[in-house]
Amino acid sequence: MMLPTRYCTGCGTQQLFEQFHAEPGSCPDAPDGDCPEWGCTACGDALITGLGEPVCGSADITSRAALSDRTGSSRVLD
Repeated sequence: MMLPTRYCTGCGTQQLFEQFHAEPGSCPDAPDGDCPEWGCTACGDALITGLGEPVCGSADITSRAALSDRTGSSRVLD
């Protein structure tokens, strides 16, 4: 099996990654498919694949940021 190269946050460079459970059916998270867990061969940092698209909140629930101005009081930005 050829090992893929991905950016590793632990190393800060491109590194080879290998599956933690490379044998078919040996992954407890995906017994019928490929294991989503990969590890950097240099430092061991984990990479999880196949999590789907990130979900973003709507503008209605976005929090308001309070910033201090030079006088030390707070003002709210919309």
